[in-house]
Amino acid sequence: MQATPPIDRLSGILERFRVQAQLHHTGALCGLSHFDACDGHGYLHVLRRGTLEVSHPGAHEVHASLRLEEPTLLLYPRPFTHRFHNPPLDGSDFTCARLAFDGGAQNPLARALPPLIALPLAQVQGLGSALELLFAETDHVRCGQRLLADRLFEVVVLKLLRWLLDHPQEAGIRTGLITGLSDPRLARALVAMHDAPGQAWTLERMADHAGMSRTAFANAFREVVGQTPADYLADWRIALAQSRLREGRPIKALAEELGYSNPSALSRAFSGRTGLSPRDWLKNEAMRNAPGGKVAPEKGSS
Repeated sequence: MQATPPIDRLSGILERFRVQAQLHHTGALCGLSHFDACDGHGYLHVLRRGTLEVSHPGAHEVHASLRLEEPTLLLYPRPFTHRFHNPPLDGSDFTCARLAFDGGAQNPLARALPPLIALPLAQVQGLGSALELLFAETDHVRCGQRLLADRLFEVVVLKLLRWLLDHPQEAGIRTGLITGLSDPRLARALVAMHDAPGQAWTLERMADHAGMSRTAFANAFREVVGQTPADYLADWRIALAQSRLREGRPIKALAEELGYSNPSALSRAFSGRTGLSPRDWLKNEAMRNAPGGKVAPEKGSS
């Protein structure tokens, strides 16, 4: 029997929702370093050597404090307040980057990840070569250092995401997109939906991509991804609509692209998922990005 060809589980998402990195710090950190969620950034920290105590003031989703004593990678995919407590004289050695997921907290990948992933570097196979290049670049000031370091951080993020898809339980990934892409059969249906959101996706067609019966597919999808296939497809389409609207695309041009019969149908679906019309949502986004602006909450947000 011919082996099933491998699929690319990430490119379809990352081509539509980029993850950008910006070098934030390299070298020793001494004393107290505070990273506030109000700054609006995710973070990727690499503890290269030394020890580190991390605290999360007021957090309930993660441990109140952690002590790290070996080279470790810390990923905060969404803005999350955290503090580093380092020895005042013998600071630990770090390389850190700010992360910006397109769409912010509503980015499909950012939403699927826990607020913190802390992994010893030795545990994550495949990171070594990328980190070696990153460290070589950040250890010496040279022409174009910051730009190259930013791109290398993005390579590290991509390699980490690859590893997470193959080891979701080890990383403590909750039910959702990552666990769905980790399932070889469900991943084929998910990738097909990501690549062609405007097609007429019936349950039978999704199941065919997964090589499963309709009932088995629907049950497995709900158990592994945490929602029905139809709800996931609707969320994916609306996330794409939000991304396109941010780029200035008119709602009229998006309906056919995203599988809706007309702009009114897309507007109704958009309002049903977000609690706001596309026009009001865009106004909300503009106010959200304005200093001191007040915004109306989207449906389901806290």
